[in-house]
Amino acid sequence: MEYESEKREYKEQFTEDVYKTVIAFANTGGGVLYLGINDQGFAVGLENIDENYTRLTNGIRDSIAPDITMFIRYVLREDNVIEIQVGEGSYKPYYIKKKGLKPTGVYVRQGASTAQASSEQIRRMIKDADGDVFEELRAMNQELTFSAMKESFQKRELPLSEEKFTSLGLRNPEDKQYTNLAWILSDQCQHTLKIAVFDGEDKSIFKDRREFSGSIFRQLEEGYAYLQLVNRTAGRFSGLERIDLTDYPEEALREALLNAMIHRDYSFSGSIIINANDAYMEFISLGGLLAGLSKEDICNGISLPRNKKLAELCLRLKLIESYGTGIGKMYRAYKDCDQKPEFIITSNTFKVILPNRNSEPKENEKDKKAKHSCSYLPFPKEINPGFLMERQSIYKPLSLQKKTVLSYLEEHKNMSEKELQELLQIRKTRSYLLSREMQEEGLIVIEGRGEKKVFRLKP
Repeated sequence: MEYESEKREYKEQFTEDVYKTVIAFANTGGGVLYLGINDQGFAVGLENIDENYTRLTNGIRDSIAPDITMFIRYVLREDNVIEIQVGEGSYKPYYIKKKGLKPTGVYVRQGASTAQASSEQIRRMIKDADGDVFEELRAMNQELTFSAMKESFQKRELPLSEEKFTSLGLRNPEDKQYTNLAWILSDQCQHTLKIAVFDGEDKSIFKDRREFSGSIFRQLEEGYAYLQLVNRTAGRFSGLERIDLTDYPEEALREALLNAMIHRDYSFSGSIIINANDAYMEFISLGGLLAGLSKEDICNGISLPRNKKLAELCLRLKLIESYGTGIGKMYRAYKDCDQKPEFIITSNTFKVILPNRNSEPKENEKDKKAKHSCSYLPFPKEINPGFLMERQSIYKPLSLQKKTVLSYLEEHKNMSEKELQELLQIRKTRSYLLSREMQEEGLIVIEGRGEKKVFRLKP
């Protein structure tokens, strides 16, 4: 007598639990199921074997998805036992159709028993079968609705029907299951957009905060509408003419938001973060640059979309004009400004910083006088090539401003924020952004706050 094992199971009678065992074998390396053998391993045979055989074959064909029949072989034995030989499937996970692609419908073998698969096991099987492109993987949630997406198509007078879901990448061509692209566009999307507005030029006192959920189309619409409310207008006079200027160019806000939505890595569960204070607005999305791209590449208009089908859909909806133009638009929106957008990229994040055009304080007479004189601050004697080469080899190539700051700190050990502004002839907002970037790049450390803030070389 052979005992039940990871690849062998006995069933005395036919029940719908047979489907679970077949699925478990197909998901976990294959196995053999015997109908008409009891738990002790003795053949008792099936009554009405022809009827049971018909129910069995029809049920496996109709109750399990994707189609598993090509991996099944049936053997009718003389002792009225049906031997079901199940091979390992090539398009896992297999599941009970009426339960769906979730733990209650997916089964695996654990020793000599059949058990529900965990969510992590299901994700791993999907990734192994579908590849590593997140938006093309089958979605864990298959109960999706698309009211926000349909509104977006109707608003632009574009047709949208279920028949187009496969060509758009919302359904998998093999089994017509919804993809992750469909999930993030659906009303059930679990990723969110968080916007926080702070008082002053730091991020310690909240003025307001909002979180937007649902389809990323809805998040785009509602998030942009809220940013328009945050985007204040300041008036200036040129002679008798009043000139109104928003804090942030609308084109730059729009492109920064679209960039965060379209290019983020949705395999991470975190939210897109937008922080706004009196000096700048920053857009932080998960997912750094794709392999092979550099910061210089994207600034030159080179684009390799992480979510290609999402980008194509946004192109169809005329949310974007073409790939790789967003950063150029942000720069052009600030063409008449002293300060420009900045981009800070790590292995897992992409940050866009838009400076507030109205945050620069007016120069007083002392500042104007100082601007035309460099005698008030000792300039570093000479840039030490070895000192800079050591840092430049670890980090990215240094700008002249950063080289100047590092050389000054090497000579004077520390520097106040006012001294930084005077040394580089820059204003408060630019000095704040520059020091933040140098800190994030590991070049300097910032100690204290307000008038007591000082910068030092990172040890």
